Amino acid sequence: MDLSNLRPADGAKQSDNFRRGRGHGSGNGKTAGKGHKGQKARSGAPRPGFEGGQMPLYRRIPKRGFTNRNSKTIVGINVSALEVFDNDAVVSVETLIEQGIVKNPRDGVKILGNGELTKKLTVQANAFSAGAVAKIEALGGKAEVI
Repeated sequence: MDLSNLRPADGAKQSDNFRRGRGHGSGNGKTAGKGHKGQKARSGAPRPGFEGGQMPLYRRIPKRGFTNRNSKTIVGINVSALEVFDNDAVVSVETLIEQGIVKNPRDGVKILGNGELTKKLTVQANAFSAGAVAKIEALGGKAEVI
């Protein structure tokens, strides 16, 4: 036995071809299996999450944290990751994606100054740290903000 041939036990699952409110000939006409009157006979009641007046679970659990709608997710890349490029190459967000250094640029790419750089590069990114700019320009390269 494996996951591909598992199925519910006979009688455990009801068929979903129960067409409510289709007259007496359907075998479930008039009240359509909802009995007579009451909250459960009405449409839209009870609403999901309603616990009969008891404080619902989503209100019993404490609120946690805060999500700022205006925050941006910036991807940080160290200058040591730029060693894969050839000397005098132009490094942009697109070339970083092609090399597999960045998978998803999200809201921007920032070059950070951790590690060593031994090649002259023209780096185009959304942001740079001061240390990264110093290391890139020390070798004669350029740090261009796009």
